[in-house]
Amino acid sequence: MSPKNKKFVLGGIVVALVIAILAPFLASSNPDGLDSTMEKVMSNPETEPAFESPLPDYTIPVLGEDNPLGGVISMVIGTLLVLGIAYGLGIILKNKNKEENT
Repeated sequence: MSPKNKKFVLGGIVVALVIAILAPFLASSNPDGLDSTMEKVMSNPETEPAFESPLPDYTIPVLGEDNPLGGVISMVIGTLLVLGIAYGLGIILKNKNKEENT
């Protein structure tokens, strides 16, 4: 990766993390779009989940549901996790294309 591309990727990661940190403070206390749609579409939205989320409703259970720090930490963890998965998939696909072209 060229130095110019490294700076661009690092800038994108910083922007994503800033959005993740600010999101809990800017979010509405009313149901978000996903919850609102679920309530409109599903006849019984309070069904049991297939598996228990480690960070339910963007919170860290140890810190409490109303603690905004838990929301910030869970958003940062989620952002870094998604970026890591995307980066790993990119490396896998790049190596697969190299093998096909040789």
